[in-house]
Amino acid sequence: MSHLNLDQAQIDRARDSARRIARQVFDDMSGFTTTTVERATLRLMGVDGVDEVGVPLPNRVVHHLQEQNLLQHGAATVLAGAMQQHDLTAQQVAEAVSSGNLTLTRPADEATARAAAQAHARTLCAHIAAQRAQRAEKIASCGEAPTPWLYLIVATGNIYEDVVQARAAAEQGADIIAVIRSTGQSLLDYVPYGATTEGFGGTYATQENFKLMRAALDEVGVKVGRYIRLTNYCSGLCMPEIAAMGAIERLDMMLNDSMYGIIFRDINMKRTFIDQFFSRMVNAYAGIIINTGEDNYLTTADAFDAAHTVLASQLINEQFAELSGLKPEQMGLGHAFEIHPELENGFLWELAHAQLVRQVFPDACLKYMPPTKHMTGNIFKGHVQDALFNIVSTVTQQNIHLAGMMTEAIHTPFIQDRFLAIQNAKYVFGTMKDLHSEIEFKRGGKIEQRAQTVLAETEAMLAEIESISLPGAIGKGMFAEISRAPTGGKGLDGVIAKAPDYYNPFPELMLPTQGADHA
Repeated sequence: MSHLNLDQAQIDRARDSARRIARQVFDDMSGFTTTTVERATLRLMGVDGVDEVGVPLPNRVVHHLQEQNLLQHGAATVLAGAMQQHDLTAQQVAEAVSSGNLTLTRPADEATARAAAQAHARTLCAHIAAQRAQRAEKIASCGEAPTPWLYLIVATGNIYEDVVQARAAAEQGADIIAVIRSTGQSLLDYVPYGATTEGFGGTYATQENFKLMRAALDEVGVKVGRYIRLTNYCSGLCMPEIAAMGAIERLDMMLNDSMYGIIFRDINMKRTFIDQFFSRMVNAYAGIIINTGEDNYLTTADAFDAAHTVLASQLINEQFAELSGLKPEQMGLGHAFEIHPELENGFLWELAHAQLVRQVFPDACLKYMPPTKHMTGNIFKGHVQDALFNIVSTVTQQNIHLAGMMTEAIHTPFIQDRFLAIQNAKYVFGTMKDLHSEIEFKRGGKIEQRAQTVLAETEAMLAEIESISLPGAIGKGMFAEISRAPTGGKGLDGVIAKAPDYYNPFPELMLPTQGADHA
């Protein structure tokens, strides 16, 4: 396909603005850690499980460190020092703290404790690297589907029923299975434990649930002859912990946006910016593809009028991702087919927006979301809307394609709804497989002009954000028409100023080219 005639210098200026915006936030947040970053660190060093009343041991240890005024030094060295002093494993230290049999203190020899913490961290990093290698081996053995990959959701609340539905979806043609989390889990400041069978609008994200679904998809992947990717939700107040669990259990994708929690869940922005860096660093090291949430902007703002806010956010998300070590092919930057169906030439504008995103991010693993806002319950019209969405996806060469459901706005999809959605997408993808290489955009035509307009608006928006800061822009409601204050939202009490001797071994191991800048 011929490209749209876009101003590359304008794209470069917009990207440079986004780079400076993200770097300013990163520098402002570098002096802080959070309770969930420290809990994730404990998990990565081998702490797991719950106490007698179901409180996760990482939470118990971090709370204890706060009581002892130690958390600002970093959980890793205190834990490693206790392991050395008492000849215990990380798990045994956590259990002793939880039972009240051990009070943690600063290590007598800080340098030795740091070296021990790094050694334990290396062990876990080796496990994650082995999981990444196993993914590559399974893809080489089973093969994988061509893009766009078909992405389907299961959301029963019961992990065992999810497994049944996921197997069926894979056999029907799904390439990616996303397990929707139970409603409100993003606002829990702890991670539930074990296999779960009761959820609300979804299934709890737990490490055991990850393990069960991973095993099931590996098995069905062999049967259908292609690797089936597993997705979950790495957002909310436990973003770093869920990233750690996903890396340990070989998840393939994680919903992991830098601003979604701030805007749509009212989580404090300082907490979110710190947590997103650590979680993305873990995802990067594990070879996990992140999915960003710009499609959500179009549920509260108009998809035509607010198109530039999507591109601006994608550019900012890209820069945050680079700071965390993610490569372009791990950046599932999100956008959506959400223009009102009654808008004249709406299909042209959808095509313009999708092609613009493809050209601005030529190497990214783009995620394209289906129509939802303007689905009315008319399943026949909805099926047509989904078909048009499918056309745009294949013509503009998107990578991750969330299958649209004709029963959107009616009920959680049945298995037969998913079957029809997959058949719709596969028909369009097959019959239009090479259309993208056979057509050209009219020079100076409506599609090209629309893309140029959105690009210009994006550059102007990013310039304004750079002048007032990203927190200032969020405060003005520049994204999704929702305003949040820097000191508002949930989780600010979990933000901790680092002591001068703060240490965490994982940034220097997972970001070897940046080392101490992130320690």
